[in-house]
Amino acid sequence: MAAGCSSIFLEFGGTWQRLRNSSVVRYVRGLEWTPLPLGVGFALLAVLQWRHIRNRARKTPEGTEAVSDVKEWEITCYRMMPLRAFSRAWGWALGFQLPTWARSPILSAYASTFGCNLSEAAYPDLSSYSSLGEFFCRSLKDGCRPIDAAQPLVSPADGKVLNFGPVESCRVEQVKGVTYSLETFLGPPVWEELSVSDQSTGKIETMTKETMPKCLLHDKNNCLYQCVIYLAPGDYHRFHSPVDWNIKFRRHFQGELLSVNPRVARWIPDLFSLNERAMYVGSWKYGFFSTTAVGATNVGSIKIYCDKTLHTNERKWKLNRSEDKFFQASGGGVSLKKGDPFGEFNLGSTIVLLFEAPKDFKFNVSAGQVVKVGQPLHCECSSSEKSK
Repeated sequence: MAAGCSSIFLEFGGTWQRLRNSSVVRYVRGLEWTPLPLGVGFALLAVLQWRHIRNRARKTPEGTEAVSDVKEWEITCYRMMPLRAFSRAWGWALGFQLPTWARSPILSAYASTFGCNLSEAAYPDLSSYSSLGEFFCRSLKDGCRPIDAAQPLVSPADGKVLNFGPVESCRVEQVKGVTYSLETFLGPPVWEELSVSDQSTGKIETMTKETMPKCLLHDKNNCLYQCVIYLAPGDYHRFHSPVDWNIKFRRHFQGELLSVNPRVARWIPDLFSLNERAMYVGSWKYGFFSTTAVGATNVGSIKIYCDKTLHTNERKWKLNRSEDKFFQASGGGVSLKKGDPFGEFNLGSTIVLLFEAPKDFKFNVSAGQVVKVGQPLHCECSSSEKSK
């Protein structure tokens, strides 16, 4: 027995010695090992932690997702990820010219994965798109998105309605139960006077955080409303003017590029105020109107057709640093008709509408509803609407 064990050990020892002297082992020993940068390690930990957060999402009895109990440090880990660098790299990939032979299989795989409706595309032949970016921002066939003529407010994009309704305080719901700061989202309202006057009494009301929604109004008898529409990666990525209006001001906020997926919007308060965004302010038939294009992870850029000076997702940035631009100097503003092409994303993102309307303004959409460009977002108001 002992002799048998001894022979086994001798055989194992010989095998181990031959392995140690093998060329593979000598090669591995000769490698110069360089430690990974500390940031890469943090990013890896952040990714693992964020996957853990996603798995902790609870379900309500009805089966819909509820707000998870995400802690501040967990959100901080997620925000440590180099999402802007990833998004710039994705922007480069979007513009990469695909060889003709690779276009159809690559774009077909993307369309199949995200459910793109190729029958609506102006050019259904996938080989006609030279890059992923060109396909993402594809135009549609004429007549695919009829613009409702009866109602003054229509959906600016294809997407899902995350939230809508009146804005009564400086804390506004991005999704049910999770809010963002109106003051931070809009910034100082330099496009208007910092106070408004009651035309009947001459009383001046000073703008504060509490009164900001009211002070944005041109008519004290109106209310401030919002509507948030999320564009998924498979949606039509161009967006259009939701109303007939005149744009007089643009504010570009530098910021982060966190995901704006509805699941993430349920976890991170002030998500819309943290992300990079381009806000356009003007007036429509009822007064104040604004459209804000909110950037997101892997959105290489936000392009606005009437504003060639806008440049997003640049290398040098600072959270909440903003750049203002007035359009009056170039002919009294930019006038857009309902349904006019407005801009495009280089992947899915979010449009936030903030506007003034009569108190009897009624939405005819529901949270989670899928809408298309040109679809009316409200039903006709009663007496105040008809009297205009």
